[in-house]
Amino acid sequence: MFKQIFPLSSIVALRFFGLFIVLPVLSVYALEMEGATAFLAGVVVGGYALTQALFQVPFGLMSDKIGRKKTLLFGLIIFIIGSVICAISDNIYTLMLGRFLQGAGAIGSVVSAMIADLVKEEQRAHAMAIMGGTIAMSFAAAMIIAPIVGGNWGIDKLFWLTAILSVLAIGILFTAVPQPPKIVHSYAEEESKMLDVFKDRSLTRMYITFLFHSSIMTMAFFIIPLVMTQSVNEGGFGWEKAELWKVYLPAMIFGLLAMGPAAVFGEKYGKGRQVFMISVAVIFLGFIAMGYATSPWLFIVGVVFFFIGFNMFEPLLQSFVSKFAKVHQKGAALGVANTFAYIGIFLGGLLAGYVMDHYDRGALALMVALLSAMWFVWVMTMPNPNNRGNVYLPLDIFDREKVAALTEHEAIVESYINETENIAVVKYEKDLIDEDEVRGLLS
Repeated sequence: MFKQIFPLSSIVALRFFGLFIVLPVLSVYALEMEGATAFLAGVVVGGYALTQALFQVPFGLMSDKIGRKKTLLFGLIIFIIGSVICAISDNIYTLMLGRFLQGAGAIGSVVSAMIADLVKEEQRAHAMAIMGGTIAMSFAAAMIIAPIVGGNWGIDKLFWLTAILSVLAIGILFTAVPQPPKIVHSYAEEESKMLDVFKDRSLTRMYITFLFHSSIMTMAFFIIPLVMTQSVNEGGFGWEKAELWKVYLPAMIFGLLAMGPAAVFGEKYGKGRQVFMISVAVIFLGFIAMGYATSPWLFIVGVVFFFIGFNMFEPLLQSFVSKFAKVHQKGAALGVANTFAYIGIFLGGLLAGYVMDHYDRGALALMVALLSAMWFVWVMTMPNPNNRGNVYLPLDIFDREKVAALTEHEAIVESYINETENIAVVKYEKDLIDEDEVRGLLS
């Protein structure tokens, strides 16, 4: 499984590294551009997410129809063009255009869907954890490298580095990524329409969770560099941009350490909802500390709390969506989930820019506290996907037509054929039936 997943995870990690590496310093950089205001800087920070939101679902649907690899190539090329425009920009509006183009290469849901194609559902949590781990490592590296490179050699160099790494990702795509298996399902045409991914209430709850998670993340990355680098008279702590790694390094270490227990309790023990609730509470505490800290060290403690809460979500979000979605919906459902995430990023950038333009970080902390309270209530009512199981049936023993007919049973969620491995897969509700009973239905 590792040989199948690691190349894909590397592509995602390289692409996200390109997005992450500018986050620790982008709000400060944008404010130095000709024509910049705090509000426009907020648009630049979250701007790529607007086009991500617009193109996640089309890319997901495209990958379901023309293939994952072709779709990945198209998205990476667009991302490279946007990175180059950002690197050569000399005013806030050109920078904004480049960020919009970076976001238009919306391949996140395509990679997640391809991983879901390549591994069995029981292994999917492990596969998603590998992808989450590589993204987390790229995130950690970006948090450390960005302030050093950007502070000493210029932030435009970060965008050039992003373009180069994306070219490397294309090379990995065509030399190391395997072809996904051919999947055959028997859904009626009306069941395959786009709106079908909104009929499942569990999926809908995950979409809103993505929205909360990403919007609050953008607010954090907007205020962290601003507060740390602004002068004391402006309400900041007067640090240099090159010193910001001292803020991000301890936060990333604790955040990475939190991912392991979150994955274990969320996947192995079926406590995903409880993990989400703890994560929201920790994010709430982190923003309160960042909003009202009177010393840089208390502010850094708040940043650490935020990163812990934020990273606890990472190994579970994509995995849960892929488990709730039916086989013919995975690309579309992950596209919708990522669309909500990127809408959140864009709205988070707008809100953070507006609040910091008109009020202060204390007001932003209060707004996040209110959002966190709403988010906490929302995840309290969310189900865990672990109450569903899969049975794998070799087609040289079991009849295809009988397998397809199983979906009429109330305890059967779906069934489909993996032509590459010559097996049928039946997903069932564990509370209503067990694996032996599923096999018995085919006798």
